[in-house]
Amino acid sequence: MEGEMEVAELPADFRCPISLEVMTDPVILSSGHTFDRSSIQRWLDSGNLTCPVTNLPLPPSPSLIPNHALRRLISSFLARRPPPSADADADDAFDDYQHNESRRLFTRLSFPSDAASLSGVLRLAQRGGSAARSLILDSGVVACVLLPHVAASDRPDLQDLALRVLLHLSLEGDDARLGLVAEGAIDPVVAALVSSSSASLAATLLTSLAVVEVNKATIGAHPLAIPRLAALLRDGGARERRESATALYELCKFADNRRRTSIAGTVPPLLLLAREGSERAVRLLSLLSRCREGKDEMINTAGFAAAMTEAIRTGTVFTIEHALSVLNLVSSESKAVALEAIKEGILDLCSAFSCDLNQKTRKNAKQLIFTLQNARFQGFP
Repeated sequence: MEGEMEVAELPADFRCPISLEVMTDPVILSSGHTFDRSSIQRWLDSGNLTCPVTNLPLPPSPSLIPNHALRRLISSFLARRPPPSADADADDAFDDYQHNESRRLFTRLSFPSDAASLSGVLRLAQRGGSAARSLILDSGVVACVLLPHVAASDRPDLQDLALRVLLHLSLEGDDARLGLVAEGAIDPVVAALVSSSSASLAATLLTSLAVVEVNKATIGAHPLAIPRLAALLRDGGARERRESATALYELCKFADNRRRTSIAGTVPPLLLLAREGSERAVRLLSLLSRCREGKDEMINTAGFAAAMTEAIRTGTVFTIEHALSVLNLVSSESKAVALEAIKEGILDLCSAFSCDLNQKTRKNAKQLIFTLQNARFQGFP
């Protein structure tokens, strides 16, 4: 009996620290802690840059290493568990009941819907787990009800509810993200970027959809997606600007989108965000500086070197690392930018950072010193 209890009790290490559910695909984060892949990926996709357990900073684009040993242990443990008890059968019956109730809800749904019905779908997406979200995705509700409400700006309350449901569905994984785009999500979500109340939520949904590489290309090729995100970056409130910068950052991991983002007028508002301490804005500028159009925009934007110097002076470890790289790339092609940076006192900062413990920061600082000295003494462009 005691042995059976030991087998039946699930070890705490088998549960994901985020979802608290048994891990099906455990992966090791660079902090050394293990999480279920879907949970930690959602955490990272939401813009979090720290370990959920230790709260310590993570490197850019942290690797997720499969924990094969733990996966085998979990599989072995579950295989040795005793058969379900009567209580477990009751849980299964309750799950069947929920499944049937959900289907009845879907059959009553139509466009236009009402707040109570959409709130019911949202609760199901939030609390029903993976099975419930799969049920929603397979029910036809997305194309027939949710997307039309996202496109209908005359009822902002229903638009907001529909966007929230879609966001939860998109977190189900890459297949869900691909499926939402295939069902036509991009047009209505891009249209919602001009909504006064739901614009930030629409930008967040685009960020989630863009996690899939092919979706980055599809969204970027939409004629209004990047221009509207750029307008939100320029004219939106604090939350809208932050979510827009995050969406553009995700999109610009695909090289073709960097040119589109650069010529959409994003550099000036990104510099304002960088001055306000936004690490994401500096990371996005780093991606834009790798294309010709991005460099040209930075060269032609007044105060560029001053903004980057301020970011280097006051930013986080990652902000400093990327700002040094951006300033080096642009200064190497513009003597005016290089001299402005020197005037702002960047050489003293670089001298200090050339002995930094962070290897990339140290390397970028030394490269920038070399570039600025060439600009000062050799007189290139």
